[in-house]
Parts: sequence; C-alpha cells; structure tokens
Amino acid sequence: MNASSRKKNPFSLLLILTAILIWAWAGLLHSQETGSSRQKVYLVPAAGTVDPGMAAFLERALTDTAKDPDALVILDMDTFGGRVDSAFEIVDHVLNIPKGKTIAYVSKKAISAGALIALACRELVMRPQTTIGDVAPIIYSNEGPKMMGEKFQSPIRAKFRSLAKRNGYPETLTEAMVTADMTVYEVVIDGEKQYMDKVTYEDLPESEKEKITTKRTVVAEGELLTMDDVEARELGFSKMSADTIEEMLSRMGIEDYEIVKIEEVWSETFVRLINSIAPILMMIGLAGLYMELQAPGFGLPGIVGIICLGLVFFNQYLVGLANYTELMLITLGLLAMGYEIFVLPGFGIAGFTGIGLISIGMILSFQDFVLPDPELPWQFEILVRNLTLVLGSFVSAFVGSLFVMRYVFPSLSAITKEGPYLAANLRTSRADSEETILVRIGDSGMAETFLRPSGKVRVRGETVDAISEGEFIERGSPIKIIALKGNRVIVAPETEDRNG
Repeated sequence: MNASSRKKNPFSLLLILTAILIWAWAGLLHSQETGSSRQKVYLVPAAGTVDPGMAAFLERALTDTAKDPDALVILDMDTFGGRVDSAFEIVDHVLNIPKGKTIAYVSKKAISAGALIALACRELVMRPQTTIGDVAPIIYSNEGPKMMGEKFQSPIRAKFRSLAKRNGYPETLTEAMVTADMTVYEVVIDGEKQYMDKVTYEDLPESEKEKITTKRTVVAEGELLTMDDVEARELGFSKMSADTIEEMLSRMGIEDYEIVKIEEVWSETFVRLINSIAPILMMIGLAGLYMELQAPGFGLPGIVGIICLGLVFFNQYLVGLANYTELMLITLGLLAMGYEIFVLPGFGIAGFTGIGLISIGMILSFQDFVLPDPELPWQFEILVRNLTLVLGSFVSAFVGSLFVMRYVFPSLSAITKEGPYLAANLRTSRADSEETILVRIGDSGMAETFLRPSGKVRVRGETVDAISEGEFIERGSPIKIIALKGNRVIVAPETEDRNG
C-alpha cells in the first residue's frame, strides 16, 4: 500500500498544481476586468495666475484626458485670475472634452478669470469657506487698478451667458459677476424662483408684478457678485460643499474609481518661471547687444544677450504665442546688428533696422494676434502692454548698459590686472605731469579711431590711448581732454558749448 501510494503522489501533485494555476489565471482575469471597469477620475490642478503657461499646461492635460471618453475630469481651482485671452483659450479646451464630464472643484478660490474657467465645467463643487466670482475686467494705470468700461465687459458677459445656458446656471447672476452697475432681484412668481435685473423687473407688466409673492435684492448696484460655498449653493451654482474630492465623489454615488493626478512636467514649470521673469531677461539681453555694439569685436555681452533673448523667445514658442514669423524677424534683426558690428563702422541704418526687427518680433511673440480684433477689445490692451514692455526694456537696457560701461567695466579692468605687483603704490605720482605724459586737461585734438568707449586720439602731434566718458565718438571727430585719472586720459566730444 505504501509503495502504491508513493507511485500516485506525482500525479496528485500535478493535478494540484494544475488546479492552482487555473485558479490563479482566473483570478488574474477577474482582477483585470474589475480594474478596467473602475471609473477613471483625472485630477488636473488649475492653480496660480491664469496666463499662457497655464493655458499650455491645461491644453496638454485636457487633450490627454480626452483620449478616455468615459473619464471624469476634475479641475482643482485655486486662482485669483489673470489674462482674459488665456482664460478664453482654457474654456475652449474644457468645452471640447467629450460628453462634458467635467467638474470644477474650488479648493481655495476661483476669482476673476478663474470663475470663468470654473463655470465652463458641467458641475461646480466648492470646499467650505471658499469663494468664486468678481470677474470685472481691470487695467492697472498710474492711479492703480481701474475697471474697464462697457466695451470690455460686453463680450465677457456674453461668454458667461453662453456658459450659463449650457450648464444651467442663472444667467443674470453670471452677468452680475462682470458688471458692477447691475441690481439683481430674487423674485418668486407662482411659486417659482427667478433672478432678474432691475431693468427687467421694472419692465414687467403690472399683472406679472402682482403675481410676485416675495422679492429680495441679491446683488446691489455698485457690487460685483462674489459668493462663498453656501451662497453659491443657494443661488444655483454649486452642487454641494465637500471638504475633500473623495467626499464629493462619494456623495455623487461614484464608489469604484481610480484618481489619476496630472501634474506639470519640469518643462512646463520652467516655462511658467521664464514667463514670470521675461521682462528682466529681455532687458539683460538687449543691454548685452547694445554693449556689444559699443565695443569692437564680439564677446561676453553679446553671448549673454543672445542667450537671454533666446530664452524669452523659446518660452513664448512653447506656450504657443510665437512661431516661425517671429523667429524670422528676430533672426533678421540679429543679422542686421551683426552686420553693423563686424562690417560697418559706427551705428547707422543697419543697427536701427536690427533693433526695429527685434522689437517687432518680441512684441508679436507675446501675443497670439498681429493686429487687435475690434470684437475682442482686451487685445488692444495686450498690445499696449507688450509695446510698453518691449520699449521699456529697451530704455532700461540702454540706461543700464551706460552705467555698466561707465562704472563697472573700468572697475573690473583695475581689479583683473595681472601681476607682478610692487609692495609700494604710486598714489603720490601724477599721471598728468610733463614727465609722464605729453597732454594736459583742456587740450584739444582729434579721434584717430572710434572710441567705444576706448580708442586712440591725437593731441599735440602725439597719439595717446584715451577713453570717452560713456559716449560713442566717431573717428575724425574733434575731442577735448576733460580729465586725467591715474594713467587714463578721459576725453569728450568738443562742442561749441564746451568751447564756450
């Protein structure tokens, strides 16, 4: 019996192993089917300033989620707003999500352009003590923030009405987020709650007014509608208040789900960083190019200038505002300035042409249009802002480069002199004595070379090294010695005022 049992053991073991494999395979298939049936919930943050960087990130994120038509997309809102054009672009991406399965979850705030993005979603849910609203278009002037007029408010109100009709929000109240001179009443007619502005109410026939059982002012004139989570729920905007996204999904009856968080990749974070310091980079870049024009050859300032301007342009290209047209204009401008530096003496038509082409290219790279559309009045404000930004960078670069050439470069040249050094110094010696130099303060002469700012001048029949006082002096121009500092001869253009 024992021998017979031992002979059967291998077959029994094989049967047991086969049963285990079948059971494991069936369990794996069941888990895969269960996993595939789970609801995919994509969580996309919409935080920070609404700008082209956010628009580029949300375009990528929402395009990825659109590949799963059964997915639920949640925008985690935390923004004070930003650019209107970027907000409109984001709204278009939200509206293109299949089946409209979108929820705006206000975790902290959705103000101004953020409210526009939130109301583009099919449903709105707010965390307790959060706010939404205040969408008045403003512009910053010397007197501070200033609200734009009816011309700017009208197309934004129209967009809000369109979103309200699509998602079932009160149209009149959405308009009250944009326009401060509206008075909105909540009235109950035949047991039905309605919201109407003051003009509409006053135009009601008396027979309709008699049907009104209650009336209260929801938005007073001079105020913009801004709601907390409780008010948004009472006024028909928010579906519920929920402390967490998990609580929200549970109350919606969504139990078997998988949350997929979509975060910014490093390149998108880098783009938003560059966008925040773009004016500084542009100023440094233009200053570097200007200093390169004032000095012979091509060196560090020119390299730094090209790198800084390249970063600004590449950033705008990544967010979709710049394309090959702007690249061609900036490249032609750099070529014109290079021709000015290496081929033509002085600074003339080629230099000014280069500056003009670079300016136009940089202005266009900060906007997605060439000329403002009259139906989108904020585009004119964007154009003015970009003109101010670029021209202001040019002025700042010019002033900054003059300061560097006048004070920084001379100091660096003194610091970086190579040895050997003497233990004693020559502070008591006089560089302007007849024994050490043949020129004196007040002597007049002629520039033998271009002074950018250093060069050679001829005075009293002698050729000496000289440096201009931060000014560019053409070759052959009359000069006058205005100072002798150490072993440096400081000159300035000789004019009638100086002679006088």
